[in-house]
Amino acid sequence: MAATLALVGLFLAWSSGTAATASESPSESPSESPSESPSELSASESLLNVCMDAKHHKTAPGPEGKLYGQCSLWKDNACCTANTTLEAHRDQSFLYGFNWDHCGAMPEKCKRHFIQDTCLYECSPNLGPWIDQADNSWRKERVLHVPLCREDCEQWWEDCQDAFTCKANWHKGWDWSSGSNRCPTGSLCQRFRYVFPTAADLCQRIWSNSYRYTEFHRGSGRCIQMWFDPSRGNPNSDVARYYALGGAADAPGGPPEILLLSILFLLNPNLLSLL
Repeated sequence: MAATLALVGLFLAWSSGTAATASESPSESPSESPSESPSELSASESLLNVCMDAKHHKTAPGPEGKLYGQCSLWKDNACCTANTTLEAHRDQSFLYGFNWDHCGAMPEKCKRHFIQDTCLYECSPNLGPWIDQADNSWRKERVLHVPLCREDCEQWWEDCQDAFTCKANWHKGWDWSSGSNRCPTGSLCQRFRYVFPTAADLCQRIWSNSYRYTEFHRGSGRCIQMWFDPSRGNPNSDVARYYALGGAADAPGGPPEILLLSILFLLNPNLLSLL
């Protein structure tokens, strides 16, 4: 107990000293505030407004006169071409030879989410912070752990729960002997809600963790939106900047002093009476 009280005393003294120092120090002018070094800024900027090195992507983003259907959201600044977006809307396109209807016709309300997923992947210039090396013969880069907004994942799962599939990971394990993906021998077509019991399962597992389910909401500035109103600008630009500048390193549990107090209280709940 004595050792714990000593720790609390030291912690409170440190907290008081820190607060006093902060209150006594003059406010910094913008010119005096700490900033990133040129090299750090350059590294961060290199993650913004970029296209990944993949099969159908442009080498650099730019405006497109017209993009097809659901991909039109990105026409002002896109990594895709009009032809790519047209193919993205086909049930089986030349893009990857992938057939959405491998377990019977996929409902349209479900298919629109996969079209939008394709549009985001092919067209978005705001995925730089999550670009990773790929081990495929047809692309050098992929995305990994892109933080999707909660609503996008939830609605995707809601609209697809009664669709059928035979696989949880659509990146690999298919029978491609016909030139298109077929369910592997012995697999069983089941409703999405059994293959993917939750929205997080769907978003994270279906493309080998390309996406990450988050609790962040659309408009929070902390998650990538698959759907947005282009007349109000692309909200994903600010999200990419946030993560490129180190936002992903934010401590989820709050300031260090709160974390330390939590640990001390777990050791001895009676410490609450000392504060």
